[in-house]
Amino acid sequence: MVTCVVRDWQGQEVSEATLDLRVAKEENAAHIVHRALRLQQVNGRQGTASAKTRAEVRGGGRKPWRQKGTGRARAGSIRSPLWRGGGVIFGPKPRDYDIKMNRKERRLALRTVLQSRASEDMIVVSDFKEQLSRPKTKELLAAFTRWGIEPDAKVLLILDEREENVYLSARNVAKLKLLSAANLNIFDLLHADKIVVSAEALAKIQEVYSE
Repeated sequence: MVTCVVRDWQGQEVSEATLDLRVAKEENAAHIVHRALRLQQVNGRQGTASAKTRAEVRGGGRKPWRQKGTGRARAGSIRSPLWRGGGVIFGPKPRDYDIKMNRKERRLALRTVLQSRASEDMIVVSDFKEQLSRPKTKELLAAFTRWGIEPDAKVLLILDEREENVYLSARNVAKLKLLSAANLNIFDLLHADKIVVSAEALAKIQEVYSE
């Protein structure tokens, strides 16, 4: 179980919140998290890269010159891989990069990352959505500063559900990623320098990922 300080919009400490998730054993945690991260990155590959072999490239049906007597090296086709415009030797072909991992293991890895980041890098904010009555990026960035977040830090903002004013305020910030509590993923949790979570989102995380 991890205890997090809850701050208000002005950055003052107002209360505490706990996050209690079932995580991997210490000796297995790094391995399980690495597998889940690799699964997400590898399964995101389209696998559509393709290069033509000498059998597929256009042209080259006629022998460019006779076999003997020219003084040049013998050649059977202008589409040989040795020629400019020829086929590719062992080039990429469409393939499926997907790997498998049990759903229970994936969720265990996600819970492990969540709880490990919560101890030092998570900032819980109360009444987050109510403070942005209209889209205003400047106000959101000023709040980040009050919460002790560096201007060039990569920030992951987690809400219980999508809020239009927050989305419009956050979409132009280069190093800010906005997610809902039910759609978390390993990469974004590990990639962020700081994680900002609304109090409602923290309660939803506890509810959704407790099992």
